[in-house]
Amino acid sequence: MALHLLTLLFAAALIASVAVKYWLAWRQLRHVTAHRAAVPEAFASRVSLDAHRRAADYTVAKGRFGLLVTAASAAVVLGWTLLGGLDALNVALRESLLARLGPLGYQLALLGAFALIAALVDLPFEWWSTFRLEQRFGFNRTTLRLWLFDLAKGTLLGLLIGGPLAALVLWIMGAAGHWWWLWAWVAWAGFNLLILVLYPTVIAPLFNTFEPLADETLKTRVQALMQRCGFAAKGLFVMDGSRRSAHGNAYFTGLGAAKRVVFFDTLLAKLTAGEVEAVLAHELGHFKHRHVLKRIATMFALSLAGLALLGWLATRSWFYTALGVQPNLAAPNDALALLLFATALPVFGFFVSPLGSLLSRRHEFEADAYACAQASGADLASALIKLHEDNAATLTPDPLYVRFYYSHPPAGERLAALRPATA
Repeated sequence: MALHLLTLLFAAALIASVAVKYWLAWRQLRHVTAHRAAVPEAFASRVSLDAHRRAADYTVAKGRFGLLVTAASAAVVLGWTLLGGLDALNVALRESLLARLGPLGYQLALLGAFALIAALVDLPFEWWSTFRLEQRFGFNRTTLRLWLFDLAKGTLLGLLIGGPLAALVLWIMGAAGHWWWLWAWVAWAGFNLLILVLYPTVIAPLFNTFEPLADETLKTRVQALMQRCGFAAKGLFVMDGSRRSAHGNAYFTGLGAAKRVVFFDTLLAKLTAGEVEAVLAHELGHFKHRHVLKRIATMFALSLAGLALLGWLATRSWFYTALGVQPNLAAPNDALALLLFATALPVFGFFVSPLGSLLSRRHEFEADAYACAQASGADLASALIKLHEDNAATLTPDPLYVRFYYSHPPAGERLAALRPATA
């Protein structure tokens, strides 16, 4: 009964998630296309009709590509699970590697082979997104050589970092008994905190060049803003984002003394000093309201709950068989359990994802309000319009699509909230 019920639930959730994604995408495509011919009245004096149409075309192109990605992703999940792909991979590696590499080596090979196959499946979609979709609208600035070089560096970094972590988690699962999931969570949480500290100075420079902010006038203005906000950073840096994309952004990264403020060079080329200050004030609003810490705490809490659930499921044979895998009899099932759980959980998690989007949009409104108190609301509004236009973000998204997916409020809602500060 448990086998039959979980199989039905998983299949129903997969079909329902794909159906909802297609329905929302259809609404978005229809809504954006219907409003393509005219700039919304609130933006009529700031955004040209050509820019508005370009944003609509870009949104529609991404939406259509997203339909293909959705179908392919669902097919891959189905192939790994109910159609027996993971089971076949496990049998092949178990028979050929278990005796030679031992239980831990075989399980690491299973995790690595799964990751490699998944990456190879995703590769054509990533290539098309970069060199066809982004290229078509003038956003891509990377070369095939640089793209391949980034891919190689990312793969090597994943092996160097992910390999030891995977080995540690598998060892904990086999050696820590019933409470393995708690110790695995401690290891995973510690690893993520370490990455947050190391990312700004060790990992990010492997992919981009970071130069100290050279504009002394802007630097003085930014430092005064940070002092008003009580924010201490290790430095102000400009990142060569233009090597890969025309999109612009600013962010702060790291924890504790490792925090640093980073501006994309593309952002500095498009915004005035006042607008840059307002954008940074928005990012500092996230810091002041502890949004980053709250998101980290939420992520840690959800991961703890997820690992506790996996600790229970991993001891049930129906968990494997219901999802198309025969559990090992003479070898550990820890890697199988991890892969099955990581494959199946997003199918069910999709239906609660709007809650995360809602919380994120609320955080954005709070950060906007803080920015208006510390900098110019008019500059923030002007910067938002420029960034929306430069990034070809549609000004007329479907309202329901926004509620489900958008982590940031659409431009119309953000400017309406900013209006009292810009008056």
